[in-house]
Amino acid sequence: MKIKLILLTLLTIITSLNVSAQTADEIVDTYFENTGGIDNWRALTGMIAKATINQQGMEIPITMVFLKDGRQMMKFELQGKELSQGVFDGEVVWGHNFMTMEPEKSDSETAENMKRESGDFPDPFLDYKDKGFTIELLGEETVEGVECFKVKLTKKPQLVDGQEVDNINYYFFDQENFVPIVVESEIKSGEMKGKTRQVIYSDYEEVDGLYFAFSITEGIKDMGAQTINFTSFELNPTVDDAIFKFPASTTIETPVITE
Repeated sequence: MKIKLILLTLLTIITSLNVSAQTADEIVDTYFENTGGIDNWRALTGMIAKATINQQGMEIPITMVFLKDGRQMMKFELQGKELSQGVFDGEVVWGHNFMTMEPEKSDSETAENMKRESGDFPDPFLDYKDKGFTIELLGEETVEGVECFKVKLTKKPQLVDGQEVDNINYYFFDQENFVPIVVESEIKSGEMKGKTRQVIYSDYEEVDGLYFAFSITEGIKDMGAQTINFTSFELNPTVDDAIFKFPASTTIETPVITE
């Protein structure tokens, strides 16, 4: 009798795991179907997104470029100057220092982490198994007043101070439309280590057959956030490779005068 009970318990656990995994896949499959079709997402080679953020009453224009091979960049227009941040050319990560206005390269760990994230475009769930990612349905929760499916996405580990740490994101999919409305993850380093980073997606609109969130609010959960309002998405653009390259020094050397 005990053996039968143990076997029955094991069978129940295995069946539950299989159903959970299949249900998570069904959620993701429906998400891609509802936002343009998985084949159209796979055909996306890059995009240019234009947006604005509000800082102390001032609207700051932003241009973001993302390519399928992982290269990306963000450009701000601030007080008549263009400043780049989070630029990745496939090997080097760089951006302008806001104090000196000079371009600076990030450390090798930042570059390695960017490489590990390069497979996320256009969506980390797209062909996630081929990337070595896993997904798991954790249940249902009400988030932002909306009934959601909570899906755990485990990606490639990230480096923090030379050590690999888990890279886990929790996605909350709206049960009606099957699109993510909130993504949460634990901050692994810095002053906010241990706190929860939260990204809220809203205002989904169609662009050339695919659906994108035109409003994204990102910050620390229960501690304030910044909203990015998108104005346009250009899909499969032609991009000059030069925009990703670390700029040559603009410093003018004082000539040496000899008598």
